[in-house]
Amino acid sequence: MTELKPRTGGQLIVDQLRAQGTERITCVPGESYLAVLDALHDADIDVLVCRNEGGAAMMADAYGKLTGRPGICFVTRGPGATNASHGLHIAAQDSTPLILFVGQVERGMMGREAFQELDYRAVFGSIAKWVVEIDDAARIPEIIGRAFRIALQGRPGPVVIALPEDVLVDEATVPDAPYVTPAEPAPTPADAGRLAELLAGAKRPLVILGGSRWTDEAHAGMIDFAERWHLPVATSFRRGHLFPSDHPNYAGDVGIGPNPKLAARVKEADVLILVGARMSEMPSSSYTLIDIPNPRQTLVHIHPGAEELGKVYQPALALEATPGSFVAAMAAHAPGQTPRWAEDVKTAHADYLAWTETPATLPGAFQYGEAMVHLRETLPPEAIVCNGAGNYATWLHRYYRLRKRGTQLAPTSGSMGYGVPAAVMAKRQHPDVPVVAFAGDGCFLMNGQEFATAVQHDIPIIVVVVDNGMYGTIRMHQEREYPGRISATRLKNPDFAAYARTFGGHGETVERTEEFAPAFQRAVESGLPAILHCKLDPEAITPATTLSAIRTAALARQGH
Repeated sequence: MTELKPRTGGQLIVDQLRAQGTERITCVPGESYLAVLDALHDADIDVLVCRNEGGAAMMADAYGKLTGRPGICFVTRGPGATNASHGLHIAAQDSTPLILFVGQVERGMMGREAFQELDYRAVFGSIAKWVVEIDDAARIPEIIGRAFRIALQGRPGPVVIALPEDVLVDEATVPDAPYVTPAEPAPTPADAGRLAELLAGAKRPLVILGGSRWTDEAHAGMIDFAERWHLPVATSFRRGHLFPSDHPNYAGDVGIGPNPKLAARVKEADVLILVGARMSEMPSSSYTLIDIPNPRQTLVHIHPGAEELGKVYQPALALEATPGSFVAAMAAHAPGQTPRWAEDVKTAHADYLAWTETPATLPGAFQYGEAMVHLRETLPPEAIVCNGAGNYATWLHRYYRLRKRGTQLAPTSGSMGYGVPAAVMAKRQHPDVPVVAFAGDGCFLMNGQEFATAVQHDIPIIVVVVDNGMYGTIRMHQEREYPGRISATRLKNPDFAAYARTFGGHGETVERTEEFAPAFQRAVESGLPAILHCKLDPEAITPATTLSAIRTAALARQGH
C-alpha cells in the first residue's frame, strides 16, 4: 500500500480531477486560487486559458455534452463567479454535468463583505444541483467525489464548489476518492412488458428523444428499437444528433417553429414515448403539443431523474431509466407481426425531407439557406456544428442534417454567445474533426473574445458570422407586436473578417451566395481559426418569411 504524504489543498484538488479522468479544464486565472494554478503546472491536464468566465463555463458545458463526464471550470470570486453563471444556467437547463470551482475569501474574513466576497449558496442555489464551500482541506476528496456523483447521476447538472483561499494552502494527509461511475436506473421487466403491450395496441405511435446521458451504445440501441418496431422517431429542440437524419425512421425535430406536419403528428399520436426528453416550453411549442397535466396521448416517459417524471405531464407509464438501460430492457421485445403503422413511417420521413430539402429564396444577394445546403452536402458526417441563440440558427436546424451522435452543440436554454466557446472545446477534444460555429452578429460579440483563445491554443475552428445589423429575434417579435416601432434592436458592427485577422486568424467577407463555398474552402486550407463574415439582408428574418411580411400582417391585425 502506497504511503500517504501531506498535500496542499490545491494539490489535492488537482489530484482528485486526475483520479476522475479529467482530460482538460477551462479557466480564467485569479489570485483566489493560485495554489490550484501552481498544482496544475506539473499535472497532465490540458488547461484552456479563456478571456471571459462566461466563455470558460460554456466551454466546460461543451466538454460535458461531448464526453458525458463533468466539464471542469475554474474562476475567481465575485465578478468571476457571476460572469460564469451564464454557462452554469446552460448546464442546468441542458442537463449537462459540470463542476464550477470558484475562489473564495479566506475563512477568517467571511461575513465581512471582504473583497469580492459572495455567498455562493445564495447566489447559485437556484441554478446548481449542489453548492458547497470547502472549509477543511482533509475533506477535499470526499467533497469532489460527491460532486462528480451529483453532477452525473439522475438528471445531470452543474455543481458549484467554493474554495476559500487559505484552505488551498493548508495541508492534509488523506487518500484520493475512487473513480465515480454513476448509478444507472433501469426499467423492470414488467415495465418493459407493459410498454410492449401499449405498442402492440397502438395505431399512431411516436418517439421523441432528448436530454442527456446518451452513449454510443444507447444510440445504437435506440436505432435498433425503432427499426424492430417500425417507429417514427423525432428529436427534441437542439437534440437532432440523437437520431440520424438520413435514417428512414427519422421524422424531424420538434424545435422552434417545427414542421406543421410533425407538430400534428405529435398531437395525433395515440402512444407518445419520450426518451430522456422533458418537452419544456420550446420543444412543446409553448406547452401546446401535450396537454397539462393529463395528456390526450398515452404518454410513456423515460427519464433518469425520478423528479422529472410527472413534473409537468402525468404519464400513463413512467420509467426511471437512462436511455441505455431503457433500450437494453426493450431488446427482449419485438412485435409479433409488422405493425399497422409501418407504412406511415415512410410518410413521416418523406415529410421531414420535404420540409428540409430546398430553402426558400429570400431578399438579398447572400442566400443563407443555399450556404447551409452546401455545408450539408460537403461536410463529413462526423463534423461538429455549434451555435448560440438567434434567428440565424433556424437555418442550421432546418436545412443541415445531423447524421452522427455528438455532432451538435447548442444550448436548449437559448443562451447567446455559446457557439464560439463550444467550438473551441469541440475542436480541442476532436482535433481531426471539422468544427463549425454559427453566430449572429449580436450572438458573436457576446463571447467573440474566445476567438483569441482559439488562436492562442492553435485550435482551427471556423466561425460563420451571419450579420444582419440587428438583434434579429427581438426585432422579429417587435415587428409582430409593435409594427414599425423599432427600439433598441439596431446594431452597428465591426468588420468581423478584419477582427479575425487582427487576432492572427483567417478572415473573409461574404456578400454573395457564390462567394461562400470558395471562402469556406480557403478557411479550411488556411489551417487557422477563421471567421467568415456573411452579410444577410435584414429582410431575410427567418427561413420562411420577411420582416415586411411580419409587419404587414401585424398592421392588418391592428386594423391599419
